[in-house]
Amino acid sequence: MQSYKIAAIPADGIGPEVIEAGLAVLEAVAAREGFALEVTQFDWGSDYYKRHGEMMPADGPEQLKGHDAIYFGAVGAPDVPDHITLWGLRLPICQGFDQYANVRPTRILPGIKAPLAGVGPGDLDWVIVRENSEGEYSGHGGRAHRGLPEEVATEVSIFTRVGVTRIMRYAFALAQSRPRKLLTVVTKSNAQRFGMVMWDEIAAEVAKEFPDVTWDKMLVDAMTVRMVKNPQSLDTIVATNLHADILSDLAGALAGSLGVAPTANIDPERRFPSMFEPIHGSAFDIVGKGIANPVASFWTAAQMLEHLGQPAAATRLMAAVEQVCAAGILTPDVGGTATTQEVTDAVVEAVRGANA
Repeated sequence: MQSYKIAAIPADGIGPEVIEAGLAVLEAVAAREGFALEVTQFDWGSDYYKRHGEMMPADGPEQLKGHDAIYFGAVGAPDVPDHITLWGLRLPICQGFDQYANVRPTRILPGIKAPLAGVGPGDLDWVIVRENSEGEYSGHGGRAHRGLPEEVATEVSIFTRVGVTRIMRYAFALAQSRPRKLLTVVTKSNAQRFGMVMWDEIAAEVAKEFPDVTWDKMLVDAMTVRMVKNPQSLDTIVATNLHADILSDLAGALAGSLGVAPTANIDPERRFPSMFEPIHGSAFDIVGKGIANPVASFWTAAQMLEHLGQPAAATRLMAAVEQVCAAGILTPDVGGTATTQEVTDAVVEAVRGANA
């Protein structure tokens, strides 16, 4: 029997709740499809930081290397500065394992009412590709003259030809694999005349390798308008680290809730394990209430199964999720009254059922 080693990092807030739900669903899928999961739990995160002064041990990435994939919950706590939590756990994994393609699918699931008038399932079906290794989150910069009137802080966005070219090729290839073969390249080259102009130039160069892909270009501010006013005109989208981070939150909201939005942090060359996580964050305001939406963790689990070479299992899982959503078994963030456990139990049952 094929077996996969999964590193589970529930981390902070509702992370443990949705990862527990996701693992239950994954076990059901694995049993139905005839493979096994060997899950190792890691207690890293903000509580670990409070005990040890670091978000994970220094050899944390080394401990993860032997796994086939990483299943991540959420990072962030109200009593630990955000730059410590993010740069102490998630970003060292993403950048250390060169997970340069951050893939965020968005569509309106059956049974979920989206906020846009006249827009339902089938009208909004996007995949946002986020450059995940450099750009605005390169971590370069500094502060001088701290506390003085002339204090200066710099945050340097770094764009390399290698980094931009590889994410463009990934996005064009993904667009090529989808029925519409349509890609929108998001930029801000009217104001940012160096890195963003290079971004545009490389997009045009890579486009020549994919003559069957139709592509266009949008400034990031105009893109927000297009996403709201004309969602049917979009399919695959590629943007910088910061721009795609913001646009994907908007996309999740337009699809009904961040609670249904997944993320895959991919190393396309498979040198290291890739990491799969929901977008929604730690959501400390609902911790322990039993109402966290587990759908995003299920969807990102389906992305993980696809990456591991189990497409039938991924399809079964997403069919079960859609079946449960269509039946109205929904958490409060998408207008329902179900608990996290009730949604999880329903998806497990649907996975086991003959129609899933």
